[in-house]
Amino acid sequence: GLMDDVRKMVKKLEKELGKRFGDDSNPLLVSVRSGAAVSMPGMMDTILNLGLTDQSTEGLAKATGNPRFAYDAYRRLINMFGNVVMGVDHHHFESAFEALKKKLKAKLDTDVSAEGLQELCQIYKDVFRKHAGVPFPQDPFEQLERAIQAVFASWNTPRARRYREVEGIRGLKGTAVNVQTMVFGNMGDDSGTGVAFTRNPSTGENKLYGEFLVNAQGEDVVAGIRTPLPVAEMQKWNRAVYRQLLGIKETLEQHYRDMQDIEFTIERGKLFMLQTRTGKRTGAAAVKIACDMVKEKLIDEKTALLRIPAGDLIQLLLPSFSPKAKKTATVLTKGLPASPGAAVGKPAFTAEEAVKRAAAGEDVILVRKETSPEDVDGMHSAVGILTSTGGMTSHAAVVARGWGRCCVAGAHEIVINEKARKFTVKGRTVTANDVISIDGSTGEVMLGAVETESPKLSGDFAKVMKWSDKYRKLGVRTNADTPDDATRARSFGAQGIGLCRTEHMFFQEERIMAMREMILAETAEARQAALAKLLPYQRQDFIGIFTAMKGLPVTVRLLDPPLHEFVP
Repeated sequence: GLMDDVRKMVKKLEKELGKRFGDDSNPLLVSVRSGAAVSMPGMMDTILNLGLTDQSTEGLAKATGNPRFAYDAYRRLINMFGNVVMGVDHHHFESAFEALKKKLKAKLDTDVSAEGLQELCQIYKDVFRKHAGVPFPQDPFEQLERAIQAVFASWNTPRARRYREVEGIRGLKGTAVNVQTMVFGNMGDDSGTGVAFTRNPSTGENKLYGEFLVNAQGEDVVAGIRTPLPVAEMQKWNRAVYRQLLGIKETLEQHYRDMQDIEFTIERGKLFMLQTRTGKRTGAAAVKIACDMVKEKLIDEKTALLRIPAGDLIQLLLPSFSPKAKKTATVLTKGLPASPGAAVGKPAFTAEEAVKRAAAGEDVILVRKETSPEDVDGMHSAVGILTSTGGMTSHAAVVARGWGRCCVAGAHEIVINEKARKFTVKGRTVTANDVISIDGSTGEVMLGAVETESPKLSGDFAKVMKWSDKYRKLGVRTNADTPDDATRARSFGAQGIGLCRTEHMFFQEERIMAMREMILAETAEARQAALAKLLPYQRQDFIGIFTAMKGLPVTVRLLDPPLHEFVP
């Protein structure tokens, strides 16, 4: 069956690399990752460093002359395998590591010595046995088989199902699983790992955008556990690798003719590409990238139109904070501008709380140390997302950009107390009942509700609208109930009004009172008097609507008011 094929391919890898899977002296290690037909950032599971056992970790330490690296790789495997395959919550491992760091007086993970990590592997195995009910498997093929099964199964986790639902992804049978030879970004200060987009996924600017961490493994960047460095800083660290990465950016874009989201690892100064997929982007970036790629002759106008999800254009019409109001706003702290937009709401400290409060009609901002794929429901319900760790390519940032949610990540001055439902920043406490404003374009976190203003549309937006007029077969009319609505609809190119609901003309303060008088009138005369007050309003509105539409068709629905809408 499947595992026979896997064993056959492992033999092929062994032959090519001159290493043996599970070998005690120079082991071949692999990663198991998903390969779904559609990009689902952070929703599917990955397991790194498979094939390490107590024995082979010692062999790896000797073969590389780097025991710190070997035990670092082993503790990560025990953690990931425990979490993904056995369902042991990540925080059990995390708190064990925190306790050890405290004992060793180490501030960062990278400050822990080889001996410290060797001790940690033992602690992790105890955590694994306690919560999984079985010891950590010492047979590499058992590890591999169970990891493959777990990645197949991760297609149907609630978070992955929910993500597909929100994204409207249908008709896929499941995910493929890729088994890849490991390369290591945690072999020392000449190694590292990163995630990058071939263009800026927030603005669409044609510039390599991303982050990397020195002496780390891939999951550290994506999971947002450590806050990484911008990829442009890489030229100070290793100019040759940075140049090579820029060359690969061009090659990939020429081939795929679209913006790519790439993962890479540098092992002892040598660059390896791990994966590429089409990158998630905001509505504004989708428009700019499509227009630029037409200019660069990578795609034609029709392809450009199909590249821009129609729903994403709404993001371009979203408000931003007014510069005038921002001048007087109280800025609590500044994080990374991870996904543009302006969000005003009250903090919610768990995904469940965000879903519940949003369903009750509240605007909430999800505030987390870092988001995990389990939080997708809460992220979808919130108007904005604020995290205290993680970078511009962390899970929170990537998902927020794809959904047009405003997001500020890595606001590290914020100390979150999830249990007490509050966070403190520079000695100031913000509770679940306080209103905050976050600016996803600058990274600012402000106290109170900051005033917003309507957007100014780019030339690229006009270009896309022109192309769509050129190729479309359908006419577009809009719903509009007031002269203002009609003027706005016309400015966006509507060819008429499909429905003008006359009862909607009476919701303003002075009009609704006359409407209520009409409803509650006890005599025909009183009703007539109230209607006489409404007539000039309605006449004025129709003059305004017909003027705005300049002779284009307008369908009017006559007054048939649902009375309950007008009564308090």
